Amino acid sequence: MISERNIIMYDPFAGGSSLYFNKIKVGFDFETDFMENNIRCIPMIVRFKLDAIGIKLKLSEWSRFTVEERARLTEKSCITAVEIKSYYEEVRNLVRLRAGSEPTVLSVENSPAWFDVSDINPEIKEQAKEYNWEISVEQWRSLTNLQRFALLKLSKPGHENKNFPKAMKEFCLT
Repeated sequence: MISERNIIMYDPFAGGSSLYFNKIKVGFDFETDFMENNIRCIPMIVRFKLDAIGIKLKLSEWSRFTVEERARLTEKSCITAVEIKSYYEEVRNLVRLRAGSEPTVLSVENSPAWFDVSDINPEIKEQAKEYNWEISVEQWRSLTNLQRFALLKLSKPGHENKNFPKAMKEFCLT
């Protein structure tokens, strides 16, 4: 059962500056290079929704979806309990149909690091430090759930971090 806390937590536009995002814009500017034409990589908004439903989608699975299916998953709402269930079913069915396998199921975190607005994740602090930047707790609190999620994903070890500085600039943190 999905609690009301999880519903609020997985609203990508909650928190921070509600003026920054409108529900028409589905990608960040730093994602433009792979969002145009065929959405070849998995956008942050979709990765955020996948965390909300507890599915790990491999790039090889994503690449088998049609462009229309990718766009639909990018734009489809996944906030309420009904929407989360519907999104889960759609992703599961697409993986079965297009990849011929079952999707990898993960547990949904009760308290993901990006949801904590009282402190900044050490990986993000370390990544920012590499550029001689520092993020204040006030700046961290001003970000939306999706912005905090993106910074966390972009700061993970082993992740290609070329978009981290672009995201920092886009989120007005530099």
